[in-house]
Amino acid sequence: MEGKRLPLVPSDHPVLHKTASKVPKPAEVRGLVADMLVTMKTEGGVGLAAPQVGRSVRLFVTGIGDQRVFINPELEQASDELIWWEEGCLSLPRLLGDVQRPGQVTVAATGLDGKRFTLTADQLYGRVIQHEIDHLDGILFPDRMTDVTKIRELTEEEWQSRFQNKRLHDEEM
Repeated sequence: MEGKRLPLVPSDHPVLHKTASKVPKPAEVRGLVADMLVTMKTEGGVGLAAPQVGRSVRLFVTGIGDQRVFINPELEQASDELIWWEEGCLSLPRLLGDVQRPGQVTVAATGLDGKRFTLTADQLYGRVIQHEIDHLDGILFPDRMTDVTKIRELTEEEWQSRFQNKRLHDEEM
């Protein structure tokens, strides 16, 4: 499946602030998925939701370890344990903020093959799943922060270091 890099929509774009529609047929988003995987990798991300590329559909991809596609995902369970973690977002380049989320989640979704699957994730993977589902519900990470004045901007050195480390990690996989 080959794809092309798609432009990311600006953070004030209306598609990022509304609930996305369900995908009626997984096969119909095959090209979009290929493009999103290329875009996520090119941008140095670990997850990307369809609204971030201007498509208001309930679809996201992840790139932690193996690449995975989540169509019409639903959070089925979340742990009671809440964990603070610094988050960033391709829709808000170079900005970071502390967000509290459940430490573990179980999500049900459909894959590109049309089959439903359930996945339990914690650590970074669980965090990415929650962050991307938020995008499908019109929520950006600052909406989850208790104090948005604590958003910080990455320096050029931090940005280059993170992007380079992600690229090296991807090459090792």
